[in-house]
Amino acid sequence: MKSFRKVLTLDIPKRRQLVNITPQVSAALIESGIREGLCLVNAMHITASVFINDDESGLHADFERWLEKLAPEKPYDQYAHNGFEDNADAHLKRTIMGREVVVAVTEGRLDFGPWEQIFYGEFDGKRTKRLLIKIIGE
Repeated sequence: MKSFRKVLTLDIPKRRQLVNITPQVSAALIESGIREGLCLVNAMHITASVFINDDESGLHADFERWLEKLAPEKPYDQYAHNGFEDNADAHLKRTIMGREVVVAVTEGRLDFGPWEQIFYGEFDGKRTKRLLIKIIGE
C-alpha cells in the first residue's frame, strides 16, 4: 500500500469564503499515482471546514445566510470565547460544516456522485491557510 501527502495553501482575502478545491485534489491524486484507495482532505485550521456539496452560487449564498443565523459574527461580545480574538462564530461554523471529507478513489479518479465537489469553507480568513490531502491505496 502506498501513502501520499500534500499540503495546499490558500490565500483567502475575505473573512468568509467557499472555495471549490476539487481541481487541486484531483491533481494531487494524479501526482500520487494511486489508482484504488481513499483520499482524505482536511482543513488544518480550527476555523475552516472541508465538505462535499454542489457548486451552485445560490446554494453557497444559502449556506452563508444559514450559518450566519446559527452563529452570527456580531455582536462579538455575545461569545465567551471572544476577548483577544473575534472569531468564536468561525469555530462554531466549522463545527457545523465539518473538518474533513474522505472520498473513494476508483480507477485513478475521485469516485463522486452526480454534482459532488469538494469545498474549503473559510470562516476567519484574510490570511494564508493550509489543507492536508492524504491519499492511501495502490
